Amino acid sequence: MGFFEKLKQGLSKTKQSFDNKINNVFSNFRKVDEDLLDELEEALIMSDIGINTSVKIIDNLRSRIKKEKLEDEEQVKQALREEMQKMLDIEGAKLKLDTKLSVILVVGVNGVGKTTSIGKIANKLKKEGKKVVIAAADTFRAAAVEQLEIWANRVGCEVVKRQEGSDPASVVFDAIKKSKEQNADVLICDTAGRLHNKKYLMDELAKINRIIDRELAGCSKETLLVIDGTTGQNAISQVKAFKETVDITGIILTKLDGTAKGGAVIGIVEENKIPIKFIGVGEQIDDMEEFKPEEYVKAII
Repeated sequence: MGFFEKLKQGLSKTKQSFDNKINNVFSNFRKVDEDLLDELEEALIMSDIGINTSVKIIDNLRSRIKKEKLEDEEQVKQALREEMQKMLDIEGAKLKLDTKLSVILVVGVNGVGKTTSIGKIANKLKKEGKKVVIAAADTFRAAAVEQLEIWANRVGCEVVKRQEGSDPASVVFDAIKKSKEQNADVLICDTAGRLHNKKYLMDELAKINRIIDRELAGCSKETLLVIDGTTGQNAISQVKAFKETVDITGIILTKLDGTAKGGAVIGIVEENKIPIKFIGVGEQIDDMEEFKPEEYVKAII
């Protein structure tokens, strides 16, 4: 099964929710007018896109309807798809791993699928012929290290770890040393998933970043925030909270299969101007792919 087919299958609940709401709107109107646009705006808000983003989409759609003289349902639907795609299509969507050794820092609250995402990204990079090392720098949760080791064994890459409660920055230091010794291409660092104590998290990440900047000056570095797609609107505020603490370069969206809240993706990108880099639509090791806005919008409308 190709990724688009997986995507369609994984987003079937979101698609059903979207299609039902939007088709209901069109079935009640015989012409394209302000009442139709008001109803469409409400349908978008109800689809977890968010108020601000929904208003913006409809404003853009209104302008296009006037300018392009759109009169039938399919024309308006196509314009709606294009407006959504434009919002999702922002710069920096591809991983920037230009140096030999590049670093990926993975952040996010516990339970969002950080460990699984690390395993899947490591698998993807290995398939591309890259040598990968993983740093188990979430030293406050023993289960996190065990999970990472399971994934690493499946993928075939080394995990650098220390005792529970160790300084996370020291784990990253050890992992950089090991990566250099092994002539690795990419170092992926897991981090602790605490947002309730932002000061602690900020200090910890600042220390990790100092180690990376000192030991790997000028290296390519991505900081990816993992977000649980089932949280819908709450995901938008979670991204904003992390942005205050960390310089996020991209988002990994997990657990989009089995939720009707996939519309939140559009609000997350539009309100934070951070690209979605990867999307997860299943439990298998290959069920994570680079995010493609056009395919995503096609899969939900």
